[in-house]
Amino acid sequence: MNETVIRVANPEDVDEILTIYNEGISDRIATLETTAKDQVYMIEWLNKHTDRYKVIVAEFDGKVIGWASLNQYNNREAYKGVADLSVYIKREYRGKGIGCKLITFIESVAKEYGFHKIVLFTFAFNELGQGLYRKKGYREVGVFQNQGMLDGKFVDVIAMEKLIY
Repeated sequence: MNETVIRVANPEDVDEILTIYNEGISDRIATLETTAKDQVYMIEWLNKHTDRYKVIVAEFDGKVIGWASLNQYNNREAYKGVADLSVYIKREYRGKGIGCKLITFIESVAKEYGFHKIVLFTFAFNELGQGLYRKKGYREVGVFQNQGMLDGKFVDVIAMEKLIY
């Protein structure tokens, strides 16, 4: 029986991370980005995730099927204990528990690197994502109304947080 392996991402994962990210852009469920990214963009993005800001992947049968990242929330010293979270799952693996595994792992990484809190932002209409985050103990902080434009329409964004110390 094959198991999902969660591990820190490496440069060889860039193409699969890129494919999954572009699915999220195309599906219009996880980001306000509307233009597909290329390998150069993704390599640069991964290279910026150094030190405390890690990227992890879920691997099944030798293929990356999801990823999560700790991103800088704010560059002010007062916020050094707060990380912003991104989670992306390959289409055919959504709703199968991969997100839970990624979040559990990345929270342990966040603790290891001195974060005390994780925040995230999700579309108000992304009920699958909100369900995942609530299941993992994240609470809704508020709604940013008309936070951004997606396909010519304003979208609301929900802010969520979890204290992990």
